[in-house]
Amino acid sequence: MSDLTLGGAGMAAAPADGGNRYKSVQSKLEKLGKAMDDAGLELEALRRSMKGNAAHTHDVAGDIENADLDAKFVVMTNLVSVALGGAAVEVKRLCDSAQETADRTWEAKRTHSRLYGALDDIRSNRPEKTPRPGFFNR
Repeated sequence: MSDLTLGGAGMAAAPADGGNRYKSVQSKLEKLGKAMDDAGLELEALRRSMKGNAAHTHDVAGDIENADLDAKFVVMTNLVSVALGGAAVEVKRLCDSAQETADRTWEAKRTHSRLYGALDDIRSNRPEKTPRPGFFNR
């Protein structure tokens, strides 16, 4: 089994509260970015482990063959090695996808900040209440 856990330490799910205020969106993007960065690191560790296990299993198949044991055990052990190697390739693809998602999340956070950060500063520091977006569109 793997050491991967869902929702590791410090990874709280972003609530789907419909909150679309600037700080709420920034916070959710921050949590998503960190979660995807962490997932990428854990997936890379899993890939390395699987690749190492595939190599070790291949060596074990050679040892079984050298010990003149039944050929079916050599075949089965080689199949396990190939399966682990194939799974490691797919985990690498998943790791790349997680990293791409993390990169795009950080880019979205920066873009959101650039577009709406100044407006939030103005609205947050005013003593008067300001109308919500869409108020005048009625």
